[in-house]
Amino acid sequence: MVQKDAIVYSMANTKVEPERSTLRRGVEDDYVLSFRDIILTALRRIWVIVLVPIVLTGVTVGLTFLQTPMYQATTKILVGQEPGAFNTPQANVWTPDLLNQLTQTLVEGVKSRPIAEDVANEVGGQITPAEILGKLGTEQVGKTQFIKISYSDPSPERAQQVANAVAHAFPRWVSEINPSSVNIYATVVEDAERPQAPISPDPLRNGLISLALGLLLGIGLAIVLEYLDSNQPSPAEFE
Repeated sequence: MVQKDAIVYSMANTKVEPERSTLRRGVEDDYVLSFRDIILTALRRIWVIVLVPIVLTGVTVGLTFLQTPMYQATTKILVGQEPGAFNTPQANVWTPDLLNQLTQTLVEGVKSRPIAEDVANEVGGQITPAEILGKLGTEQVGKTQFIKISYSDPSPERAQQVANAVAHAFPRWVSEINPSSVNIYATVVEDAERPQAPISPDPLRNGLISLALGLLLGIGLAIVLEYLDSNQPSPAEFE
């Protein structure tokens, strides 16, 4: 009888601690965090989810406006074989596939140092050959025989000037290295125009990217704060 009374007294004086957090329950009982738990956590930590994207977007846009605008001018060159070469006995007629491979090779030739030195002299010493090669971009347009040349510079006028200088220096370079039996040519089909708007930086794009990353970071930080807060020992656990 005494033992039964002791059990009843023990049960009566046992305090059932209320559930403190869905995240704590997940740790102790291997409970899978549900969508409802995430929503409740977000509502409790809404200030974190809102503040982090705002701060990150503001800093990113501010740094974007501090960057120097860059303008890009583009020109286009066509690579081919002179028709007269087909009628010569020594002619080496190139098939379309071979011309395509040749175009890919000449794309790298555009960025050769002799061309950059010629352009630097033409511009008048305003820029070095190394700087020209660092800001120069070349690519083959699809699988065609067209080569696209682009040049980026803080000055739109200089971007146009250098792009056109490279485009006109390239055919001269091709004629110098071209064997007479092959008779490959390169000609400018589209001169570069003065760019009207900078290609970088882009405040809108950077702002949207930072806003999306800020939301993800804010949600993650809110979950971490909720987890740390919910795992603080209660007075009963200290006892």
